[in-house]
Amino acid sequence: MQKLPPADRAALLRLLGDAEAGRSSALAVLGLPGAGRTTLSRIAGATGGWTVLSAIGHADETGVPCAGLHSLLTGMEDVIAELEPAPRAVLRRGLSGTSPQAERLALGLGLQTLVGTLAARRPVLCVIDDAHLFDESSWQAVRFAARRTTRFALLATLPAGADPGGLPVHHLHPLPADQARELLARHAPDLAREVADAVLERAGGNPAALIDLAGALTPAQRRGYAPLPIGLPPESPLRERFRAELEALPRPTRELLLLAAAPPFAALPDILAAATLRPGGPHPDISGERDELLADFAAAERAGLVTIDGIAVCFASPLVRGCAYTENPASRRRAAHAALARVLAGRGDVLAALLHRAAATIGPDPALAAELIRAARSAEPGAAAEARRYAADLSANPADQGAVLVDAARSAWLAGRPHDAGLLIRRVPPAAGQARVRARGLTAEMGLPDGRPGARELLLDVAAELAGTDTATALDALALAGEAAARPGEQRRYAGLAHRVVSCRRGDEPPAVTLAFHHVAGLAGMADGDEPTAFLRFRQALDIADRVADPRSLLRAATAGVLVGDSRRAAALAGRAAVLARESGATVLVPQALEMAATAGLAAGEYAAANTAALDGAALARATGQPVLAAVHSAVLAVLAALVGDRPTALSRIEAAGSGPSRALCEWALALLDLVDGRAQAAAERLARVVTAPPGYGSAMLQVAVVPHLLEAAGQAALHDALGLDAVATGFDSWAGRTGQPAWLALRDRCRALRATDAEAAESHFAQALRHTGEAGFPRAHTELLYGRLLRRRRRHVEARTHLRRATETFRLLDAEPWAAQSTRELRAAGERVDPRASALDGLELTAQQERIAVLVAGGATNREVAQELHLSPRTVDHHLRNVFARLGVRSRTEMARMLSGG
Repeated sequence: MQKLPPADRAALLRLLGDAEAGRSSALAVLGLPGAGRTTLSRIAGATGGWTVLSAIGHADETGVPCAGLHSLLTGMEDVIAELEPAPRAVLRRGLSGTSPQAERLALGLGLQTLVGTLAARRPVLCVIDDAHLFDESSWQAVRFAARRTTRFALLATLPAGADPGGLPVHHLHPLPADQARELLARHAPDLAREVADAVLERAGGNPAALIDLAGALTPAQRRGYAPLPIGLPPESPLRERFRAELEALPRPTRELLLLAAAPPFAALPDILAAATLRPGGPHPDISGERDELLADFAAAERAGLVTIDGIAVCFASPLVRGCAYTENPASRRRAAHAALARVLAGRGDVLAALLHRAAATIGPDPALAAELIRAARSAEPGAAAEARRYAADLSANPADQGAVLVDAARSAWLAGRPHDAGLLIRRVPPAAGQARVRARGLTAEMGLPDGRPGARELLLDVAAELAGTDTATALDALALAGEAAARPGEQRRYAGLAHRVVSCRRGDEPPAVTLAFHHVAGLAGMADGDEPTAFLRFRQALDIADRVADPRSLLRAATAGVLVGDSRRAAALAGRAAVLARESGATVLVPQALEMAATAGLAAGEYAAANTAALDGAALARATGQPVLAAVHSAVLAVLAALVGDRPTALSRIEAAGSGPSRALCEWALALLDLVDGRAQAAAERLARVVTAPPGYGSAMLQVAVVPHLLEAAGQAALHDALGLDAVATGFDSWAGRTGQPAWLALRDRCRALRATDAEAAESHFAQALRHTGEAGFPRAHTELLYGRLLRRRRRHVEARTHLRRATETFRLLDAEPWAAQSTRELRAAGERVDPRASALDGLELTAQQERIAVLVAGGATNREVAQELHLSPRTVDHHLRNVFARLGVRSRTEMARMLSGG
């Protein structure tokens, strides 16, 4: 039972538990072929401590009376011999095949007597796989006995649409994504990630399909160099089972399913209208015929293959849809597409009609290709990719075909289909000229979120090749390769290329292109070390941002905002980019925009918003096949947890982030944990490595953001001179001053206070830092703590207590308990009587986080449910809960619930 999904395991345990408790116990398990019906019946049949009767239904025995009973009771002759004469006789006649139809009731009673005899010794489990193929007399007898016998459990598996015969029903659902991925990894560990994602999508969570598809892939297909098979492999047993189910349907039903399965998928009214088309045109009585056609869907609905939801025809799985389409010959598929094209064109659905026309067309058709290209310009990325793919197939000119294939690949990638994008790129012909260069640029762009080695260098190569002939693509390449502007070995090359491309600006470009010119010019300023020019250009890009509605342009503007310290503006632009990307179907850009929103929110001190963006971004990055980006989101979450001193959460998120491009963020998080625990030297050494490391993912802003913590740790450990931080401090001082943003100016003054060589100067800088209204929340509380500590050490206790109280209150509101504890210790040292801090929970000593966990657990929530509610890991919840028990002096959830309820 351990191999079963949780829901299936729970259903089986309930079945067995009811039987052991003496209740009537039966369950019909319904599912599609390959969903795990046989696996479930086999695992159930291996249950220890039970007498197990098992049988499998066979199609050629359905009409043979008592054939199923004979299979079920094989080996039970000795027990039958112990029965009373009447039940013994009727069972023997049934097993011999001589039982008359009139003895059905007696047969059921005989089986009840036999099962009762077995159950008196130990509980009995009857497992029937493919029970719909049992003969009627056997099936009726088994159900009769199940309803009337205690300590007897009946488990029967049937197809999704079968009649369960009055038994309670449990539906087998597709495997959850994590279990499906684990199963695929066991059977095909060498699949490229994008290939694995494509296989998972095609299988739709069907275990047998995953195994069949993985086993049939060629080496080229496994690495993503060749297209995947259209459907299940020809030798797949699962394919045969689906084909048999479809062939069992009436022909009109199969024709309707073909129309419903033909991509792009049509709505029910369009399917019915297409079905009415005949060689001579539509049937005169269209409405009446459509009513009859709708009734033809009923057979597929009864079989559990489709459901009709309003005007949507929903297939039970992608496999059913695929088989309903591919099991038809090409001529019938083209005819279906042609009929749908006529219907959709008639009601003005231009793009869908064109796609169906293209699917029905054989050979080049430049006119249709041109129509598809025009329609793709205003389509969402998924549909645009299909339109452009068809247009490439219909083009006769290799150069035209190459350009369209690159555009199709970009659309597929934006739609979250990197496998399809890679295949389209590989189809770009050698004679396609500049399209080949653009294809290399797109390959590099697709590798950026994964931190793929050489991606930025390849983008610079593309910019160099196209700088004089394709300014737009060269500009895109330079914008994407932006971090190269900060790499010592590439700065000169980047600046030279950027100046060449920017010089091509005419001045009449659309806002999005103008924004890109300013962004690249700003990056060139960074590469030249010309900070004033960089700031000017980035601010010009920000000024244009409100006039663009393209997610990629908004992400560039958000990056510019971060680089000039306008973090709140950057977070707002990144959030807008995420919304627009989601609305336009550019799913791959959504987690990228959320990563920028989280980073900007972190820099702005808006930790709650940053946490939400990073949580959503991590989930979406995993869903869109960007695991390295998901790791970066996890690392941002680790920093957020470490900032408030939440060690268990921070460590669990560091573990989730792993190594790679996110490592510098993880080092920042670990340094923060060192700092909150008083290990200043360890924190300073970690942060010094971050600042001096070669530029990497997001390093331009990261190496600025860590400076205040680096200077704080170095000051506490007296390592400022040893680490040679003068240049770092001066650079931060200059950059923060140039931003003009109150939050960064406050941090600049805090850093000046930490570096001051005399106490009077330090006091002055701290006071100036607190006069900036832009610093609030955690950063301001941290400044209050550091200032209060300085005043306390100078024996200015009254003033110190004012700042330390504010720090303590803010830290507690933000659930930063370790920092609140530091502030409390400083308050005590400043002479204030500090009672143990009471929470709002009946005067008990709990942090806000612990209080929320205690309330949820006392209300009956499991650790996993609490973790989901509070966006924590179950392990972190367990850690906090053990601390709650210790603080409250209880040993169990029950004791805690009683204490909190006053009982």
